Amino acid sequence: MATLNGPSERGEHIMFDAVIDAPFGKIGLRVQGGADGETVREIVYLPDSVANVEPQSPLAKQAVEQIEHYLRRASATFDLPLADIGTPFQRRVWQAICEIPPGAVRTYGQLAKSIGSVPRAVGQACGSNFFPIVIPCHRVVASGGIGGFAHTGGDGYYRNVKRWLLKHEGVPYA
Repeated sequence: MATLNGPSERGEHIMFDAVIDAPFGKIGLRVQGGADGETVREIVYLPDSVANVEPQSPLAKQAVEQIEHYLRRASATFDLPLADIGTPFQRRVWQAICEIPPGAVRTYGQLAKSIGSVPRAVGQACGSNFFPIVIPCHRVVASGGIGGFAHTGGDGYYRNVKRWLLKHEGVPYA
């Protein structure tokens, strides 16, 4: 299935079905098999120190090709089978996020209003997104700035990933 890539921050070993270079570090991908075939289980932003892994399955290869296409062309779209995970509320938020086109952003408040929720709950669902880039949570920002990313606040790796993705799509955030 996957390749062992060494310990994570919590000490357990993480296996990926593909790890590719990205302008901001690496992107790791996990797929899972099921009765209905393979699905993408998770996409993870990783530091440069993680070793690349060649795609281990046809779906991993397809996902890598689509992600690499997006990294070259921000208007690229995705057509990947995603694992049926997340709560019904999270899936509702993620579906609304998918309707935000490249080059556009919505605030947590705007997105919350569009689905009849509150900004904090939308932010939590964004931070729990298993499929960043494919479900473009980077397009959801705070009313007064870029906002958090991947359940992290303050500046750092993940916020810099969000900045890069927005800039790539023509939306500059300092």
